[in-house]
Amino acid sequence: MDSGAPLTPELTVPVWKQVPQSVYIHIPFCTQRCGYCNFALIADRADLVEAYLKALGRELDWRLANESLPRLIKTMFLGGGTPTFLSLSQVDRLVDMLRRYFVWDANDPANEWSVEANPNDLTAAAVAHWSDLGVTRFSLGAQSFRVEKLELLERTHRACDIQRACELVLTHGRQLSLDLIFAVGDETTTQWEADLRKGLSCQAQHLSTYQLTYEKGTQFWNRLQRGVLREAEQDHALQLYQQTCELLSSQGFEHYEVSNFARPGYRSRHNCVYWTGRPYWAFGPGAAGYVNGQRYVNHSSTTTYIKRLQAQVSPVAEVDDDGDIMRAREYFVFGMRMLDGLDPITFRRETGIDWESLFGDQIRRDLQAECFCWEGDRLKLTAQGLYISDTLWPNYLA
Repeated sequence: MDSGAPLTPELTVPVWKQVPQSVYIHIPFCTQRCGYCNFALIADRADLVEAYLKALGRELDWRLANESLPRLIKTMFLGGGTPTFLSLSQVDRLVDMLRRYFVWDANDPANEWSVEANPNDLTAAAVAHWSDLGVTRFSLGAQSFRVEKLELLERTHRACDIQRACELVLTHGRQLSLDLIFAVGDETTTQWEADLRKGLSCQAQHLSTYQLTYEKGTQFWNRLQRGVLREAEQDHALQLYQQTCELLSSQGFEHYEVSNFARPGYRSRHNCVYWTGRPYWAFGPGAAGYVNGQRYVNHSSTTTYIKRLQAQVSPVAEVDDDGDIMRAREYFVFGMRMLDGLDPITFRRETGIDWESLFGDQIRRDLQAECFCWEGDRLKLTAQGLYISDTLWPNYLA
């Protein structure tokens, strides 16, 4: 059972109960499902796009029926799946629908509209079209520039597709982010460094790097159990991660979150909403939202999502309403994943709770173990803590 001080009288509302100014839209379509992927998507089903768009419209109506519309937003993220799977006419209908509910100023440099894309989907016409609609940032699922690695990951693009897509994005003056995966098969430090340097050569302002994981239910998990695939040794994966941090930092990138690096001024504003405990709406199959202190997750099956909304039934599969104490614990964990760390005064102001009452003893243990350190008035992960951070957080959520 959670215990902790109640909200302070001077705090009108904790940060997670503020009015959301961010929106996530899940586009669940892909040409194929890669073997490592456990995201909510449906492969090779272009025939369902029209039904999906109608269902999405019904979810927007249902969730926002009591809102004063259109609602001003600061960040929007279209993820997937693959948003660029949609035809340009379908994109227009999607955006027209969103504009009935949300208003945003793409010319305001404080605002951000991101779209995830596969490199081989981004033709000159597609980049121009998305840009004209107001997209400010493209996030490309590059994963690697090495042909053998791309084939192992079952990606359908090649290095030349990534380079061409990057040039198109930058030519249109949009921000560019690349996703890269490490610790794939017998990948060496030399091979991973080559991937990183090619990513840098594409002039991306943001890089997200993730260790390959083998999630239950994926084809890669099944192959791992049969011995067809072999997981990288953890010491080697750690070496690749350390190499990432050192190389990108030496090239002027800020390491601002465990897996994310950006040139100054190019952090993902939308993802920072998640990591700083702010609320956000989310729509679509498998989409996870956070509104008024309540977390909700829609059904991950695209067909179930469509059928439920056709029947005027809620698409929500799970609701988590654990209260302010748990939300403050989550605020701490997400905030500490950012390399800027947290300070106790801001924590109290935004949550209404003193962290000493929740986990003061645990913080002191992690300071003694040199996983945390103080820099001025901010509590931060040390290099040692950064490398084992995922093992720390359960102690703060218990």
